[in-house]
Amino acid sequence: MSTTLPPTAVSHPHQLPQAPQDTHPHRRASDRVTDRRPMRRAEDRVTTRHTVSLVIPAHNEARNIPWVFEQIPRCVDEVILVDGASSDATVPMARHCLPTVRSVQQSGPGKGNALRTGFAAATGEYIVMMDADGSMWPGEIPHYLHFLDNGFDFVKGSRCIAGGGSLDFTRVRSLGNRVLLTLVNRLYKASLTDLCYGFCAFRRSFLEALDLRSSGFEIEAEMIAHALRSGLRIAEVPSLELPRRSGRSHLHAVSDGRRVLRTLITERPGARSSAATPAGEN
Repeated sequence: MSTTLPPTAVSHPHQLPQAPQDTHPHRRASDRVTDRRPMRRAEDRVTTRHTVSLVIPAHNEARNIPWVFEQIPRCVDEVILVDGASSDATVPMARHCLPTVRSVQQSGPGKGNALRTGFAAATGEYIVMMDADGSMWPGEIPHYLHFLDNGFDFVKGSRCIAGGGSLDFTRVRSLGNRVLLTLVNRLYKASLTDLCYGFCAFRRSFLEALDLRSSGFEIEAEMIAHALRSGLRIAEVPSLELPRRSGRSHLHAVSDGRRVLRTLITERPGARSSAATPAGEN
């Protein structure tokens, strides 16, 4: 299945286009896009119609967990901490901050493995994924859920549209993101504005369609490629990337960038192509 954008949406990627036809077999009539107004701030949007699971992969993030957990909004029904064999107090700290947290051990190494483990454990109708290092503000979650509530299937944060940004973009990361983003947009005839950013939300009913297999950081690009390939309706929403609050990043820009590139080439589309539907801006 493919989703075709009107010409105005392609030439103006930050404009909220008219909704495409609801033809995906997993989409219910009640899930059609109903909100075409410009975006408001995250605090104005709270979902009340679906249960929400928040999946947080973590490896030695005990010093960052308190801030992250303190910011989780009430609309989240289930928090799943996926522990990557932490040698610090990540899990005890998580349980101290949120006694209802579900802690699961990932089955192998890598962020991709951690996320797949968390997704398999999630019970919510909506799944949100974000990092444990404090670089993503949980207060933005209602903003993502709003677009799921209004008929989109996959919502991804963008640091590169109005209202978004990054306080942690190095030149190498910024250049790599632009190069890989250009490749994705050309391969899928899409109009995405950001790629290598792991703050996303999607309907759990589409987890099988995402067909995730990657074990490392490249899983974020794999998710987007498979969402496009499957014809899911994608919205981009503004997100502000913050500096890691404590500790060192596990990301290796060059080597992980190569893995992302290899994934995109391997997963490139055949006869089918899809296009993303960016959300609007003020």
